[in-house]
Amino acid sequence: MTSSGIAVRRESPRQRILDTAYQLISRRGVRDVGVEEVIAKAGIAKATLYRHFPSKTDLVLAVLEQREQLWTLGLVEAEARRRGATPEAQLLAVFDVFDEWFRSDGFDTCTFVNVLLEMRPSHVLGAASIRHLENIRTVIARLATEAGLREPEEFARSWHILMKGSIVSAAEGDTEAAHRAQSMAASLIDQHR
Repeated sequence: MTSSGIAVRRESPRQRILDTAYQLISRRGVRDVGVEEVIAKAGIAKATLYRHFPSKTDLVLAVLEQREQLWTLGLVEAEARRRGATPEAQLLAVFDVFDEWFRSDGFDTCTFVNVLLEMRPSHVLGAASIRHLENIRTVIARLATEAGLREPEEFARSWHILMKGSIVSAAEGDTEAAHRAQSMAASLIDQHR
């Protein structure tokens, strides 16, 4: 508590490390971010980092997990469900969420795709990224099932191509990428009814 009686929330050292690594890695990638930089920016001792994360790989795995909680579940799925009155509308709302994300200062592309491409599928971090990407498809397949669409798994794979493609297009500077993908997504829904 401060002298004014207001409670001040302090992050644990582990969370400070994780938040710092999350910001750096999501913007710059795994290889470009060193442990020393994370230590300096988090304002912790080296021993503290290694007590919570025995290796850089462990730290990046935790970053990927945090990304899934914040982005996949906390933003994309939660916002799509909030915005759409029906499962089909919720599916399409994914691209409304993307449009806002693409236009924000916080647009950092897809950490899962970035880590996968940087580290390759055979690396433990690439394999973890693949699992997280599969989880995104699971969210989409679940919405497709709720919407009564045929072949929800196949639908989710096609939908995911639209999602990833719009992210790359936005990174190239296409400010209408989410709207273009949403238009194609509506056709995909029609094909799977």
